[in-house]
This record gives sequence, C-alpha cells and structure tokens, in this order.
Amino acid sequence: MRVIAAEPNPEVQTAPGDFSKVAEPLVSILSPTSLEADQYRALRHVVERLRRDSGLHVLAVTSPGPGDGKTVTTINLAASLAQSRRARTLLIDADLHRSSVAEYLGLGNPRAPGLVDAILNEENTLDRLVHQLEPLNLFVLTAGMYQAGTYELLNSPRMDALLEQARSQYEYVIVDTPPLLPLPDCRLLGRCVDGFLVVVAAHKTPRKVLMDAVNLLDPAKIIGTVFNGDNGTLEPYGGYYSYYNHGTASELRNGGRGSNWWRRALNRARQNNTQSGGSS
Repeated sequence: MRVIAAEPNPEVQTAPGDFSKVAEPLVSILSPTSLEADQYRALRHVVERLRRDSGLHVLAVTSPGPGDGKTVTTINLAASLAQSRRARTLLIDADLHRSSVAEYLGLGNPRAPGLVDAILNEENTLDRLVHQLEPLNLFVLTAGMYQAGTYELLNSPRMDALLEQARSQYEYVIVDTPPLLPLPDCRLLGRCVDGFLVVVAAHKTPRKVLMDAVNLLDPAKIIGTVFNGDNGTLEPYGGYYSYYNHGTASELRNGGRGSNWWRRALNRARQNNTQSGGSS
C-alpha cells in the first residue's frame, strides 16, 4: 500500500510543540528519552516488525473493562511510532462513549468535530478534522460530539471508508476502542482493523474477565497482550508494561498456536491475582 509522503496541508490543524497541557502519563511525548518511554519504544518495535512481516497497518487497542490503562497505552504507542519522521501516524479515538484522547493531549474542546462528525457527514474528510502534534509526526482524530446510537455509527460503511482512506495516507493507524465486555462497539471494528492489542491491568484484572473478553475477538487478530503496570520484569526501571506476544505473525493470522495465546495470558493473570491476593 502506497503511503502519501508527508507534505504540509493547510487543512490540518496543528498544535505547537508546547506540551504543557499533556497529561503526565504520556511519557512518549513528555519524556521521549526516558527509561519509561523506552518501554513503549519496545512495543513500537514489535508493531514495526509486524508491519514489515505481515503488513499490519491498522491496529486497535482495547481492554477487558474500563480502568485497565488502554488509552494511555494507545497514545504512548502512537507517539512512539510518530517519533520517526518517515512514519506518519494517525491516532483515532473510537471510544465514543467515554472519549478521553483529546483531554489527555490537552487539545482544548474535547467535543470539537472528530470521528462522529466524519461518519455523519462525508464532507468532513480526515484532512479537515485531524490535529497534528508538532514536532511529532503524529496526527489525531478525536471522537467528536457524542451521539446516541454508537453501534450504528461504528457499523456504518462510512467507518470502513474512513479507515481505508487512513490506510492510504498514514503508515500506522492506531485506534483507541471501547472496552470489550461492557459494549459491542469494539467487536464491530474487528472487520476493518488488522489486529488487536489487549491491555490488561496487572494485579487487577481477574483471569475470568480476561478470558471472557478475549473470547469475544477473532483469535487470528489478537497479536498480543500488554500487562499495564507489570514492573516485575523491568525493575529497576519503573516499568509501565510488559508485552507478551504469542506466536509469529503468520501463525496468528492462520489460526495456529497463536490462537491459543490466551491460555498463557491467563496463567500470567492467575499469578498476578495470587501475588496480590485477588480472586477470579
């Protein structure tokens, strides 16, 4: 797929390099040379490899339930990818019920026109609605004004068309999606994304909840899990996450051993719950 070269576009709204309103957990933006940001850079390396090896282009990030840290993970991953001047990266906030990307990034009015408006009106193109966070190569499409009937919005042909347009213009498209268990919204997007990262709150998410969540997704599209806050293997570096890839890209896509990845993830979740005194 040809990627359009990065050129100035007068329609793209730009945000200057003053990140004073960016939320503290977004270390890939605020402290890109820190050890914490290096951990997201390791996750970036995984995504870059999958892009080369299997053509992964549009990646959705989800979690079993709210509060697992998926949005922070999504933004940090997108910002890490966007540090390369050769990789135009689009971050889309598709969590229409509880959108928070604009707030985390300090983009002003969190209900300014965004994804909802692009779906409802074809004249609202990506170029008109995205924000670029200079000097990063990061472009952001916020959620826009909440509308009742998010199921119909995300299930519409217009959503497919927008993601196809994004494929032609950006090297990476990272989508922040709603949690899996409370809503069907995330599952709707499975038809038009190449893969899912599942964010799990270490020492918090019960194994049954994780199992119930991953059973809702196509196993061939789950590329791995991010255990948010699991610093057991990263000390003394103050870890934000541990990443667990289960199977090669081809195995994951062909339903091989990667399709049973969640058993190992559940074993890790079981260990976390045992250590923290949690229960299933």
